[in-house]
Amino acid sequence: MNLVLLGAPGAGKGTQAKLIMKKYSIPQISTGDILREAVRGNTQLGLKAQEYMNKGLLVPDEVVIGIIEERLKGQDCKKGFILDGFPRTIPQAESLDEVMSRLNMKLDHVIDFELNEDVLIKRLSGRRICEGCGIMYNVYFNPPRKDMVCDACGKNLFQRKDDHIETIKERLKVYRAQTMPLIDFYKAKNMLVTLYLDGTEGPDLIFDRLCNRLES
Repeated sequence: MNLVLLGAPGAGKGTQAKLIMKKYSIPQISTGDILREAVRGNTQLGLKAQEYMNKGLLVPDEVVIGIIEERLKGQDCKKGFILDGFPRTIPQAESLDEVMSRLNMKLDHVIDFELNEDVLIKRLSGRRICEGCGIMYNVYFNPPRKDMVCDACGKNLFQRKDDHIETIKERLKVYRAQTMPLIDFYKAKNMLVTLYLDGTEGPDLIFDRLCNRLES
């Protein structure tokens, strides 16, 4: 089963991707994770990507498309895969079609997670990460017992630059302009599966709804 996950930043795509990966034994391919790893390693690609990510802008197509094609050639993608964070634009979606044609693959479903924008902003701006063990908290929904201190290891928490409120608003603006058109693009191909979320459901309940849609 070959899947693409759509949805604004903070909609929960990454969490659902991990649940899908576990249930169906297919890999999650997150361009966001790959690019952040490159940023941490101070690679040439990472430094270039960081300029855009810090501004809340999309990383240019030429930085990511080659990475995706090479990743899809991996043996662990033979039974399927989950693309999380790509494509983000119509040109990227068209390039993905070309890549999959070359690799003799096809998409099965495109899952769109729809969530209220006010909830999205709280989910992102409230995120805090432990500098020691990496556990993630949210000051609105899952705060630590002591402000800015990890419950598990006692190390300090920090906020990523791309979770600052100004950056979030820019990311959402870019999403509306460049990524939302993919909804109609994939709807026309009869691939779109839309999940409407209210922000109160836990990830397991959302996953049950998703599996019912995929398997019906």
